[in-house]
Amino acid sequence: MTSTYDLVVIGGGSAGLTGARFAARLGARVALIEKDRIGGDCTWTGCVPSKALLRAAKAAHNVREAGKFGIDAPALCVDMARVRAHVMGAVAAVYEGERPEVLREEGIDVVLESARFTGPRTIEAGDRTLSARRVVICTGARPIVPPIPGLADTPYWTHETIFDNERLPRHLIVLGAGPIGTELAQAYRRLGADVSMVAAEFLPEADSDSRDFVRGLLEGEGVRISLGPVTAVEMDGSEYVLHGADGADGADGAIRRDGPGGPTGRGGITRGDALLVVTGRRPTVDGLGLDVAGVNHSVRGITVDRYLRTSVRHIYAAGDVLGGAQFTHLAGWQCFQAVRNALLPGKSPGIPKALPSVTFLDPEIASVGLSEDQARARYRQDVLVHRWQMEETDRAIADGEPEGFIKVVARADGRVLGASIVAARAGEMIAEFALAMDQGLGLSELANTVHAYPTWTTAVQQVASAEATDRFLSSRLGRLALRISGLRVHSRRARE
Repeated sequence: MTSTYDLVVIGGGSAGLTGARFAARLGARVALIEKDRIGGDCTWTGCVPSKALLRAAKAAHNVREAGKFGIDAPALCVDMARVRAHVMGAVAAVYEGERPEVLREEGIDVVLESARFTGPRTIEAGDRTLSARRVVICTGARPIVPPIPGLADTPYWTHETIFDNERLPRHLIVLGAGPIGTELAQAYRRLGADVSMVAAEFLPEADSDSRDFVRGLLEGEGVRISLGPVTAVEMDGSEYVLHGADGADGADGAIRRDGPGGPTGRGGITRGDALLVVTGRRPTVDGLGLDVAGVNHSVRGITVDRYLRTSVRHIYAAGDVLGGAQFTHLAGWQCFQAVRNALLPGKSPGIPKALPSVTFLDPEIASVGLSEDQARARYRQDVLVHRWQMEETDRAIADGEPEGFIKVVARADGRVLGASIVAARAGEMIAEFALAMDQGLGLSELANTVHAYPTWTTAVQQVASAEATDRFLSSRLGRLALRISGLRVHSRRARE
């Protein structure tokens, strides 16, 4: 028997949940097919458990740092089984609002089976056949395991399995230094494990100033960072041994080694009792019968136009399966747009004007738009960089977290091209710059908006006000106003 739907959503992660719920609110007859667990990576193996683990790690860090606030804390004892229980408690709380029973009450037909196209409009899921007027594919991505000799024969964790761990390693090796790798490296280091990071590059997508700050931060907390190729992985009893990546230079350029018996011995050998592999993710496109449906795709993802439509007119795709930026907030937004384009008149672009990203270290690093290098390559001389140190913001001082900065890249007329923030609440602060870019606002508009005091976003107003004042004073109108008033300029800071 075949069931007919206005929309079938394949994939029940953050993207699919957003799209299916939107379609149901529009009154569409919608089915959501998920082969594993509703919630996907974000709920079970990504955003939620990692942030819960990071919060536990920060609690441990706060105990160690309590003395600076005049508080004597007892000796620290980390129970990883209880830490994991905290993490799983957060996962369970989030999942409570995503359970199939909840979705069915919202008018969504939930099918917990693998999906496979049997034709352009028919999908097989278990013993059911679904017919759809429109389809949205949002099957996400899965971990990439690099073809390093010996790795396939070695047990290791990925971001999908590390949250099952109830043991604090003596020495964790993190293979990969992107956002996931750096977050988990800091978390495990703060929980008490020795940590070594081994990677070809360190946060390659980050602005250079943010990258340098984070590297210094992690090394200052005791994380060993070694950059270069890994040539082989093997087991020596219960120890993991990674060969290669012997460029373990610190922020000061000094080569750091613990000797042949230590975790980073001579010859680029890294030893530890646990291994986490976080070297990227690949779109999940296999097993879906995309060729049968006529959907163009490759190992790099599904091909779509600017409205998220695939090569088949009634089939759309969104989120990580496209092979682009992999963020939960982007995936949800794109699936919303895809459903809007599939079911309603008119079309909305599926590529945002401004895409913020956050790496949830402590302090956090957040960015949106162009980096300084990218802006200078595109606009050449029409680029100004504005900086603000968080130690000049009262809330950061009061909270005892003055580390970090705001760096804004703008054109000479004040229009924001990009921003990078390193601060305890950078993820919340970056939204103002994303809004400015999306709406075509300049720094003057941010400066003129009253911000509550004392808050972390006061720093946004401070850097915007400094830029707006500098720009006014250097303008013809500003110079004329000063001449008439008889005032003299005392510049507080210089723009680059």
